[in-house]
Amino acid sequence: MSAPTASDAAAPAGFRAALTRLASAQKSAKGAPAYSRFVNRKLGRVLAAASYVAGLTPNQVTAISACFTFTGIALIALVDPAPWLGAAVCLALVVGYAFDSADGQLARLRGGGSASGEYLDHMVDAAKISALHSAVLVSWYRFYDLDRDAYLLVPLGFTIVAAVMFFGMILKDLLARARRTGPAPAPAAPSTLRSLLVIPTDYGVLCVAFLLLGFTDVFLPVYTLLFAGNALFLLAASVKWFREVAGLDAPAAAAQPAETGVRR
Repeated sequence: MSAPTASDAAAPAGFRAALTRLASAQKSAKGAPAYSRFVNRKLGRVLAAASYVAGLTPNQVTAISACFTFTGIALIALVDPAPWLGAAVCLALVVGYAFDSADGQLARLRGGGSASGEYLDHMVDAAKISALHSAVLVSWYRFYDLDRDAYLLVPLGFTIVAAVMFFGMILKDLLARARRTGPAPAPAAPSTLRSLLVIPTDYGVLCVAFLLLGFTDVFLPVYTLLFAGNALFLLAASVKWFREVAGLDAPAAAAQPAETGVRR
């Protein structure tokens, strides 16, 4: 039998040890909305520890997340809204979101993620964001007795806003990582007030809102308000993100050697 390696010795043994290790291996909470920060990450931590003990890989946890999420999405599009359906959809989406947090935490617990894992995670996220609001559009068209067809523009607009917001955040981070020449700056301390102010953009809050799916007169305005909040946030955030990305050009321009001689 071979002697244990340093990595084997450092590996947590058991659920409680894994949970303790995860508590000190969390990514920055800067900018995270309240549900994602205070609820989903804690649920994900428990699921990550359980997945670690079960011997699952981060990609397998991503697949479990997708199964729950897309089951909930299919129920929205295919089943006539009812109170029981809202509870089932909410449960499926909430569990799927918790596993979505767990895959990254499990990767950090195992010593770091992979490029292929990050790619898979982002592809699943991109698919669910568009599919979720498209399912609401189908549900409203099939089952809701809408006074005006213009209401169908709400889930259509939500699809566009959610997809653009996700792409903008991912692209901004990728550009910053590609242009970074030194170590990553230390993240700023998270703000609880900001976490509460950006609650309308919280995917977890959207998941919980589907509890109201069977109550048409309530779900329609709540979903519309969430759409309005996301649209306003995207307008403001896009300007801020553009300035941050533009700031990446200054160090690159300063690093270019100055031209010498006379241009003919």
